[in-house]
Amino acid sequence: MKDYKIFDIIGPIMIGPSSSHTAGACRIAKTARAIVDPGFTELEFQLHGSFAATYKGHGTDRALLAGAMGFDTDDVRIRDSFEIADQEGLKYKFTREDLGKVHPNTVKIIFKYPDKSDIAIIGSSIGGGNIEIIDIDGVEISYTGMWPTLIVKYQDQKGVIHNVSGLLSLCNYNIESIKTVKNSEDLVTLIVETNEVVDNDIINRIIDDKRFTFARYIMGA
Repeated sequence: MKDYKIFDIIGPIMIGPSSSHTAGACRIAKTARAIVDPGFTELEFQLHGSFAATYKGHGTDRALLAGAMGFDTDDVRIRDSFEIADQEGLKYKFTREDLGKVHPNTVKIIFKYPDKSDIAIIGSSIGGGNIEIIDIDGVEISYTGMWPTLIVKYQDQKGVIHNVSGLLSLCNYNIESIKTVKNSEDLVTLIVETNEVVDNDIINRIIDDKRFTFARYIMGA
């Protein structure tokens, strides 16, 4: 009978010493990939706490890289993520960092581009394969990936929340939650979760708004 390694057996939640260090790690990176712009050519993974302490033994590094390339938690290619990234010319590195008072299973992923500024996403694996994105490029948020979610940034001004929520309501979509985060430079991050996937035409009407400096719609992790 063939001997199997940890990454030879992968199910809907990755089999291994800890779903938090494998499936959760993969979901963090895949969700981060959905948030940032495409076209990145290099990745830096800053590992915190228990992620930093055990990432090689638990396969967290392979899972993170796989998620950043768009692989699901049950994708058998996870075990070969290093080799696949090398073949595609995607550069990557892993460092141990203290990210402050955050969950022990936390990583900061820096997406690097040849022609524009880096984008950094911080996410935590909070148990059982569940995750929480806690920071997008310096803006603290709480996004779990459980619901389809619209994330936009704009300079603080009247009418934006009303316009977004009003359009969704007019088109008969229920809003699960709506949150705003405002930084010291009056830049607002608006996060709207809906209980079902919103039609592309409606999403495009929202994200094409010239007031938004960043706009992304994520259909769940």
